[in-house]
Amino acid sequence: MAVSRLFGATVKRREDPRLITGKGTYTDDFKLPGMLHMAILRSPYAHARITHLDTSKAKQVPGVHAVLTGQDLEGKVNGIPTAWLIPASDLKTPTYKALATDHVRFTGDGVAAVVAETPAIAHDALDLIDINYEPLPVVTETEKALAPGAPQLHDDAPNNQAFHWTFSNGDPDGAFNGAEVVVRHRFVQQRLIPNAMEPRGAVAQWQSGADELTLYNTTQNPHIVRFLASVTNNIPENKIRVFARDVGGGFGSKIPFYPGDALTIFASQVTGRPVKWIEDRRENFLATIHGRDQITDVELAAKRDGTMTGLRVKAYSNMGAYLSTAAPGVPTWLFALIVPGCYTIQNYSCDVLGAFTNTTPTDAYRGAGRPEAAFLIERMADLLAGELQMDPVDVRRKNFVPADAFPYTSAGTLTYDSGNYQGTLDKALEMADYNGFRQQQQQMRQQGRYQGVGLSTYVEVCGLAPSPAAGAMGFQGGLWEPGTVRMLATGKAVVLTGTNPHGQGEETTFAQLVGDMLGIPAEDVDVVHGDTAAIPMGWGTYGSRSTAVGGTAIYKATQKVIEKAKKVAAHLLEASPDDMVFDSGTFHVQGSPDKKKTIQEVALMANLAWNMPEGVEPGLEESSFHDPTNFTYPFGAHICTVEVDPDTGEVKILRYVAVDDVGVVINPMIVDGQVHGGVAQGIGQALYEHAIYDEAGQLITGSMMDYAVPNATHIPTIETARTETPCPHNLTGVKGVGETGTIASSQAVVNAVVDVLSPLGIKHIDMPLTPERVWQAIQAAKSSGSGSGSGNANQPGQPGQ
Repeated sequence: MAVSRLFGATVKRREDPRLITGKGTYTDDFKLPGMLHMAILRSPYAHARITHLDTSKAKQVPGVHAVLTGQDLEGKVNGIPTAWLIPASDLKTPTYKALATDHVRFTGDGVAAVVAETPAIAHDALDLIDINYEPLPVVTETEKALAPGAPQLHDDAPNNQAFHWTFSNGDPDGAFNGAEVVVRHRFVQQRLIPNAMEPRGAVAQWQSGADELTLYNTTQNPHIVRFLASVTNNIPENKIRVFARDVGGGFGSKIPFYPGDALTIFASQVTGRPVKWIEDRRENFLATIHGRDQITDVELAAKRDGTMTGLRVKAYSNMGAYLSTAAPGVPTWLFALIVPGCYTIQNYSCDVLGAFTNTTPTDAYRGAGRPEAAFLIERMADLLAGELQMDPVDVRRKNFVPADAFPYTSAGTLTYDSGNYQGTLDKALEMADYNGFRQQQQQMRQQGRYQGVGLSTYVEVCGLAPSPAAGAMGFQGGLWEPGTVRMLATGKAVVLTGTNPHGQGEETTFAQLVGDMLGIPAEDVDVVHGDTAAIPMGWGTYGSRSTAVGGTAIYKATQKVIEKAKKVAAHLLEASPDDMVFDSGTFHVQGSPDKKKTIQEVALMANLAWNMPEGVEPGLEESSFHDPTNFTYPFGAHICTVEVDPDTGEVKILRYVAVDDVGVVINPMIVDGQVHGGVAQGIGQALYEHAIYDEAGQLITGSMMDYAVPNATHIPTIETARTETPCPHNLTGVKGVGETGTIASSQAVVNAVVDVLSPLGIKHIDMPLTPERVWQAIQAAKSSGSGSGSGNANQPGQPGQ
């Protein structure tokens, strides 16, 4: 009888019932006996000297158990570490104190903390802390911070330079000297705020008798938090348990170890009581990391037939006031190596300057360097098409890495494992009816309606690993993953993973993977994660690595379970293990299908150990580790069509088509959901989101009233499809999908809007393309008398005429 496979099936997420009915267990849901609550006083100034600090009145408030300042932490709590020390870059890592002692360097820098019986008492006591500041000059913009005479943030980082990192391959200068055409442009990647649904928080329980810490934490990587807590709070790592049950989103913002985490631990040690700290949304905007904030100057060399021959990039990255956990690696390694994208450019150089400014520290935000890279090369492809009066489709086809060229070593020296870029583009063009839309576009213009289409063909590097590569890049850790599969006597299975899902759905997909291999229902597989006391050491969930790396470790462990079970089954059936066949959860003797044992029967006997083969130990549990030999490289083609109102500048997305190749798919519904979420965030960057500081360093988009996160009415129906090109170097063939939508989408939207406006001579508008910005660009173009300029030849007429 045919058995339906779990691997590749659409299965509803098993996590969802508890999460959507309020039965999840987030950090704020932990309520321990005798628990106190902590609140943090944050600087209202972006740059200032602390001249006076008196906490005596706050200490007298009934219900207050402790008031902490930076002086209390001296010699007891170390600075917050930077865990990505990029080599050969003159990297500067100024001390990032959990509480400032003399200077504050961004609005939101912590200066004191109150620990009290209730959150209300703690916040009321904050108001009684007497603190005076001497304001200092402020700099919030990257290039201004690097300019001579700029206000200095750190004595040990002259000229506010955090690092200077360079990369080169081939002969870029030669390519430009021989170029028939050169296209140049400056792009601004605006600062973004991650805005995970659950804000950050921690509950620390210090047990003084045993000198042991239990830390309940909203994190993407519990074991990394355990290590960094050990380093920061001077507690032996073996004495720390980190527990992250349910995590309400992260998007990279819950990778770092934060001052609030270290403070919560110290507060529990000082008071001898459990202490909880949960940030509010305003605090989340101010003190949780931000993303992007990069300026790039780009030059593209090409031939007149559209062949790209050389690429030069100069990038300026705003690191904020301090270096966050993984921050230096984002605008360097994660950005620069993938800039050449899907194309056969081999002459390439990248020069990246990181600057300290009086702003919230930046770090990984969904895609982390890869969205910036994809935006850059895809906008340049369109600018080249405009310069040469070619269709953007033709420019891409001209430069794609051919499907028969894989594995392909890119100009970023990455070895792309597999791909068929033409295949995803062809499918997307067909779905979007590209040629039909071009005809419709001309007809609509004649009716006074202005529509455009934008392309994005991308490749990303993810499945972050292998460990030797991580070490070479200065990442202070490994990137392997463990997997343990344990079959209980009742035939149920328990899977232990070092990854830590926070919305990705691995409780479902890992259960499908193991259930499919063992031939048992997914409901009989329990996936355990997030508890360092229960799971083997793992490096966490980020960089679309959980399934490609962690899933492969689980696959290997399951294979070992089957091999051991085969020996037990053969012994029970009085047969040779070499004669055993395992199919759909049942072992049988080859040629004698009636002589059989189910995996559940074997699991029972293995756990009872009444009748085990010689040399085979009791139990049915196996572990494995996976450290890949390469990254993985998902790719795809996204197409967006828009309509622009020339009188208001409003952009309406008409259709959005996403064709992705993420390798072999375990659960199509979960993959579609990941693409949908990623595209929504990319659209948010393209049209709505922008974290803005004023000249005094105040975050003027510091709440949901001012920071425009798109809602359901702003996001179109996302039409998804896939091709399947398996990853050749892991056993499952998966590549990763968590970031593809974000990496692909922003430039598809921007290219579409510029496609509408190019007859006016408008070549680019910086994100976000708000109605005001679009309207202003139209007015400026009309007032300057621009004609059809260098816009696409397929676009007759001008908006606003």
